[in-house]
Amino acid sequence: MTENEISGIVLDCAIEVHRMLGGPGLLESVYEEALAWEVTQRHVLVERQVALPIRYKSVTLATPLRLDMLVAKKVIVECKAT
Repeated sequence: MTENEISGIVLDCAIEVHRMLGGPGLLESVYEEALAWEVTQRHVLVERQVALPIRYKSVTLATPLRLDMLVAKKVIVECKAT
């Protein structure tokens, strides 16, 4: 599956989550969990809160980057709620 196909699935799922839960008002973690559930229902691998080490020159920084979701090991999804 290509990155564009994965992105299309994620976008469709995000629209479904928005339709079911409504717009802003809930915590980001609620939207993230609902989106992850929708994506997995389409039989696509979702990893949540993935720690990604950050290398700076020759050292690995103590604080890793935390990805909200990594979909099919190819697409990074950062969930935001206002």
